[in-house]
Formats: sequence, C-alpha cells, structure tokens
Amino acid sequence: MNKKILVVGAGFSGATIANLFATKLNYDVHIIDKKGHIAGISYDYTDNNGIVIHKYGSHIFHTSNEKVWNFISQFCDFNQYIHKVLVFIDGKYCSLPFNLNSIYQVFNKQKAQIIEEKLYKKYEYNKKISVLDFLNQDDEDLKKLARYVYEKIFLPYSLKQWGFKPDELNCDVCARVPIFISKDDRYFQDKYQGIPKDGYTNLISKMLNYPNIKVSLNCDFKTVRNSLKDYDMIFYTGAIDEYFGYKFGQLPYRSVRLELEEYNQEFYQFNSVINYPCAQKFTRIHEYKYFSNIKINKTVIAKEYPEAFVLGKNNRCYPILKKDNFILYEKYLNEAKAKNNLCFLGRLGDYMYYDMDKAILRAIEVFDSLDI
Repeated sequence: MNKKILVVGAGFSGATIANLFATKLNYDVHIIDKKGHIAGISYDYTDNNGIVIHKYGSHIFHTSNEKVWNFISQFCDFNQYIHKVLVFIDGKYCSLPFNLNSIYQVFNKQKAQIIEEKLYKKYEYNKKISVLDFLNQDDEDLKKLARYVYEKIFLPYSLKQWGFKPDELNCDVCARVPIFISKDDRYFQDKYQGIPKDGYTNLISKMLNYPNIKVSLNCDFKTVRNSLKDYDMIFYTGAIDEYFGYKFGQLPYRSVRLELEEYNQEFYQFNSVINYPCAQKFTRIHEYKYFSNIKINKTVIAKEYPEAFVLGKNNRCYPILKKDNFILYEKYLNEAKAKNNLCFLGRLGDYMYYDMDKAILRAIEVFDSLDI
C-alpha cells in the first residue's frame, strides 16, 4: 500500500508539498482546506466582465531563484507584466519604492539635483537602504529628505497597515520597501516576474491534478483530527496557534478588507496599484485590468482597508513581526518539535511574511530535507 500524506491548506505551500509527494514518491495525498476554493489568498476568479479579480489583493509572482522558477513554470505560462507602484503624497504621485525619480517628482528640479548628487557621493548606485537606516544622516539636505520620506510615506502607512510605527516592527518589514538609490521604477528587481496567464487558481489546480491527490474543500481540520493515525505524515499550513488550541494565547495578525467598485469606463486610475499613506482610510487601490490585455469599457477596482485579525470575523493575512510575537511563536514551535511526523509550514504555520516564491521554496526545502 502507498504511504498516505495529509496536507492542511491548499495554498502555495500546501500545493507544493502535495505535488512533490505525489509526483516524486507516488504517495497518496489528501489535501484539505476549510475555504471553498483552492489557492489560499492567491485565489483569483473571472467576473462577469471577463476581468480576473485577485480576491485577496494584487498578487504578482517574482523570484530570482532558479529552482523555484523551474518548478512553478511546469504548471503555467506567465505574462510579461512588470509591477510598478505609485504613492500619493502632498497632491502628487511618485514612484514606490522611493527612488531617484521620486525625488524629482516631489521636489523642484534644483533641489532634486542637489539631493541626487549628495546621494551619489554617499551611496552606491542600485543600493537599497532600510528607511530606519536612512534616517541616520549627517548632511542637512539628506536629513530633510529622510524625514520627509519617513513622515509622508513610511510612518502613516505603517500605522494604517500594521497598527505600529516602523521602529516597533521587525527590521525585515521595513526592508521590504527600501529607499532605492536607482532610477529603476520596478517594484521588484527579480529576474523572473509576471502573472500566470490563466490565473493563480488554475495554476494551483494543475499542481494538484494528479490521480493520487485528493482535494477536499470546505473541510475543517477538526473533522479529520480523529483520523490522523491513518496518515504517515501531516503537513499543516494553517495557524500553528490554532492547531494547539491557543494554549499560550493567540498570535496576532493583520487582515485586510477589500471593497470592489465597478465603473463603466476603460480605466479608473493610471496605474495598477496606487498607495495612499496619508490621504484616505484605505491604504491602496488595485485596478485589476492592468494585469491582463482585456479591452472593454468597464473596469473594477478594489480599495484595501487594513484591520486587525479577529477570530471568526476575517482572514489572517500578515503575521505581525514583533519581538513579543516571536517569543510567543517559539512556545508553539517547541510544542511542534515534540510531535512526530508533523511539520508546519507556510505563512501561518511558520508565522513568517512569505512572498509566493519563498513559500514555494520553503516547501521544496522541507521535502528535500526529509529522510525518506
């Protein structure tokens, strides 16, 4: 008889580990998800207008890891979409991450030239600098620039998105959107980037389309918990604190609420994503038509409102990376280490802010590390 694997969660982490066990080892895999769809928070669907909607916010695949790219490219073709983000501050739009072009977009030309020359003297071209490190300036012009960027973009955005100031969060959070000493307006500089031509849901479906993979949706882990002895290994991509019944308390998360609006016009805004750190209650507006080549006189936008995760009300989206939360997570991790044949992974299982490629890589590395 084939060995049996249970995978909890049908997002990228769960789908990757399920695919590897089914195709490399011919194990029987049962993957369950309490949602009514596969693909986790990367889930997308086509609306009545033919526009592909990213239900949980814009998802752009990007990676420089050849192993990840070779793996995921088996299941889809990617379009050539290059992600660029704008931020609205003081009535103007500028590039994000804040770069050399941004300086000219918010300051007059003379002032911008002075600042640019000073940046070249202090930093290497193409260098990325965390905003908290960038605040440590001796030169008056650079000090004013640093304060401007911090107070107009990072501080208000962090308070809305996370509920905390940037310096209260783990340094990795601030490093995700650095100050960029470059004129490269791309949001990501990875070698490979784009969006699956047939969507993320279709991509995950192909990853799971094997005779020895069984998918059960609307299936809560509680319903199979009494039959865990039937499985040789269990891979859990749900929340690690939920698995252990919150015995040490709940791990904090941020959630988002997206409100869709439809308009009878070709486009609503002149970029796919525009961030609003100060001016509005929402943090950004997504316009999905920019992700494909559909040409119709309708468009759909999503306004994104961050909010605290509340059990039973909304979805866990982003782990809040703070020291106290890591200490709490370590308690659950120690509990997990005492469990044989049980592995946690994914954003919720590892309590990590993974991009899609990092979630895939983590699952591949877990599979490769197993002594089987």
